[in-house]
Amino acid sequence: MIKKEMIAMLLAGGQGSRLGVLTSKVAKPAVAFGGKYRIIDFPLSNCINSGVDTVGVLTQYQPLRLNTHIGIGIPWDLDRNIGGVSVLPPYEKSGESEWYTGTANAIYQNLDYMEGFNPDYVLILSGDHIYKMDYEVMLDFHKSSGAEVTIAVMPVPIEEASRFGIMITDENKRITEFEEKPEHPRSNLASMGIYIFNWKTLKEALITMANQPALDFGKHVIPYCHDKGAPLYAYEFTGYWKDVGTLSSYWEANMELIDIVPEFNLYEEYWKIYTRSEIQPPQYFSGDSVVERSIIGEGTDIYGKVYNSVIGCGVTIGKGTVVRDSIIMNQTQIGESCELYKAIVAENVTIGNRVRLGIGEEAPNDTAPHIYNHGIVTIGEKSIIPDGITVGKNTVIFGETTDKDYENSYFASGKSLIKAGEQ
Repeated sequence: MIKKEMIAMLLAGGQGSRLGVLTSKVAKPAVAFGGKYRIIDFPLSNCINSGVDTVGVLTQYQPLRLNTHIGIGIPWDLDRNIGGVSVLPPYEKSGESEWYTGTANAIYQNLDYMEGFNPDYVLILSGDHIYKMDYEVMLDFHKSSGAEVTIAVMPVPIEEASRFGIMITDENKRITEFEEKPEHPRSNLASMGIYIFNWKTLKEALITMANQPALDFGKHVIPYCHDKGAPLYAYEFTGYWKDVGTLSSYWEANMELIDIVPEFNLYEEYWKIYTRSEIQPPQYFSGDSVVERSIIGEGTDIYGKVYNSVIGCGVTIGKGTVVRDSIIMNQTQIGESCELYKAIVAENVTIGNRVRLGIGEEAPNDTAPHIYNHGIVTIGEKSIIPDGITVGKNTVIFGETTDKDYENSYFASGKSLIKAGEQ
């Protein structure tokens, strides 16, 4: 019989609706990050760097690109005969077809997969955070404390604590109480959505709570274990961890990569971040090009000027174009004499000549101010922007647009242009 000490279950089915048009055609964990990576590369790399060689990736929303990216797990050394990486979409059972309705329901529906490895411990991860963490150290803490459930926590500013599940612990880090998004938090230890369960504890909790609607770890499984008296402990993590769930946090996390001394270092020899790389020619910089404090992906041709930006692979930036404080994803083509300020441009976008993005005063976005804010211009994938268009701040454009879509070649701050069929 196969026996694995610890297997990982990676929740990667989320839509990531607060990323707006960036996730309308792709699951959040498959969104590009840091030039050549995708968000899911970080937890997958953490697994293999921590010696966890069996990972179930639970997909649901728009999984195609994620599935293609993961493949059989070769870049992460997860192409194993026993274990390795398995993509686990919801599937039709003999009764009724059932989508994953909550984080714990997704795990419950894969009990058979986990049972097959007869694990001692199960590590539950989210597919949409940027961080480096040695899960082996967390497992050692779990064993030495005698925990049945260990929850990774990190200190957050107390004024932000009401956005998280908050843990209250005693001097030994045993969790005495926890509150899901409390109005008046009594602690600043926030759950990171990373859990280690003893397999027996997890299995029993999932089977007992199976009928709860939208079965969730924070709302159901952990309270159940706590009420039963199972020892729950908080493992405090002090490294870099970023939830890139909003456009502004996604933009910030990319910009932090290009700080002079980056808080999150992609270049560490002993903790590599692995990804699936296309075979690309080297970057090309013309004699007139200028690049300062930026990440430039392979196969990218730069004829213009790039400052403080993260540029993906296979991008072209035309002559006389200036790109500042922006994120340009793979295979996007930008014409000549353009200006881009604080723009997030998704994959396979075509921007004509003399296009200006991020110009003028800020105004709140007219359709989704909670998504499109902080002065960012967001362009959805495969969009086309014709020559000579000027676009304001807090704007979103998605689709193949033409001159007719822009009055006097101008698109004011706070406006949204999402062509039919692109929702």
